Amino acid sequence: MDPLPADLAATIAANLARLRARIAEACARANRPAESVTLVAVSKTQPVEAVRAALAAGQTVFGENRVQEAAAKFPPLRAAHPGLRLHLIGALQTNKAREAVRLADAIESLDRPRLAAALAEAMRKEGRRPTLLVEVNTGDEPQKAGVPRAEAEAFLRACREDYGLAIAGLMCIPPAGEDPRPHFEYLAGLAAKHGLPILSMGMSADFEIAIACGATHVRIGTALFGPRPPLRAAR
Repeated sequence: MDPLPADLAATIAANLARLRARIAEACARANRPAESVTLVAVSKTQPVEAVRAALAAGQTVFGENRVQEAAAKFPPLRAAHPGLRLHLIGALQTNKAREAVRLADAIESLDRPRLAAALAEAMRKEGRRPTLLVEVNTGDEPQKAGVPRAEAEAFLRACREDYGLAIAGLMCIPPAGEDPRPHFEYLAGLAAKHGLPILSMGMSADFEIAIACGATHVRIGTALFGPRPPLRAAR
């Protein structure tokens, strides 16, 4: 294995230290222990060297959008880093459900009955039960994935009663340009009503607000890794 570029390793380690300090400060302001919030390092489109640099700095939880990209990066890293945990945070196609179950420790984007059925079948076949979060489209934005607000409670019941899925929590991405606080507060209230312990909300620009509203997981990419590299054209 080639050594990490020194500048990349140093930059990511410094960024991670700053983020951990900010998370701890946000938790202190909310009268919460710092360990009550998990940093999910969003490594989508980042090269494997960046993931290795974060691992070397002590980061163990990562988030990827696409099953194919995650499958290329993470299995080779697990042997050297058995504590590594992978969250799939992007929209998930039903035909990728089995590979997602095989690969991920958590799936944060459960948002429709067909996917619930596909995941239930995949977990039965694979003998794995990754942590499942329901993604709620808190802004009811037509271009975004996620269960609409009006359907969220019925969908949670269906996941449990019709598909036998153990739902652990909720995830959301508030509309860009809006105050995220009402969206985070809504999600926290919905989670409390249904006894769900995990709240994945907050990204680089708003994670401190999310922590104030009860986030247990914050998904941070840019503030850790820097701007995402441009997507490579398919060959």
